[in-house]
Amino acid sequence: MSETLRGPLEDGVSEDRLLGGRVRLLQLRAGYRAAIDPLLLAAAIPALAQTASPHSAPPNSAGRVLDLGCGAGAAALCLLARLPGSEVVGLELQAELVALARRNAELNAVADRFRIEEGDVLALPGAFTAAFDHVLCNPPYLPGGAATVARDAGRAAANLEGAAGLVDWIGAALTCLKPKGCLTLVHRADRLPELLAALAGRAGEVRLLPLWPGKNKAAKRVILRARKASKAPARLLPGLLLHDSEGRYTAEAEAVLREAAALNLAR
Repeated sequence: MSETLRGPLEDGVSEDRLLGGRVRLLQLRAGYRAAIDPLLLAAAIPALAQTASPHSAPPNSAGRVLDLGCGAGAAALCLLARLPGSEVVGLELQAELVALARRNAELNAVADRFRIEEGDVLALPGAFTAAFDHVLCNPPYLPGGAATVARDAGRAAANLEGAAGLVDWIGAALTCLKPKGCLTLVHRADRLPELLAALAGRAGEVRLLPLWPGKNKAAKRVILRARKASKAPARLLPGLLLHDSEGRYTAEAEAVLREAAALNLAR
């Protein structure tokens, strides 16, 4: 859900608005551009339970969050718009997107809560080990060699796995989580067997939220949450219907995409 604004921006960059204008996002005109997946992903991150401990997270916080492969920062910025007490670290491989994400953090006045590092999921900074309450990610949807490579390198990197495959993304996320921390990701429904196999014996309490594109249509995307080192059983949730019979977003989808409503995966 973006509305492109025309203004005195440099060539190759546009400014878009997400969450009904709550988030300003500079992104490249060519290559990968944020659609609804990062908004849905951010909506699925829960606030931490508040306790009487003096070291508990502030109100409206998801705690310390890692956005693995953060791109220009769409998911992180949407999370901070909903849970402003959070602290988010982004890891991004492409230097151009790192620079853009840092500009977006400044543009949205969250640079004190959104820090971006340039790096690779295959070579994580040592300080990331067991350092985060939550990891969110939107890994490339297609396995390497499964599709024609896009001419634009940025679009190819966003959609097609490179040296890091899906197992590597899952492994990196689990490495970065604190004990009992949560991983939340959005991915293709047809890759669920790989996702579940990568989590087996390492994370449990799996929650699967299908994203139905329309009534009586098969889900092409799912949101998955899993808790590190948990042995609790998996649960398939009712799912979110995105479009009505006229092709418009449903009221439930609009609430998430425009009003910053949360998606409840704790059911």
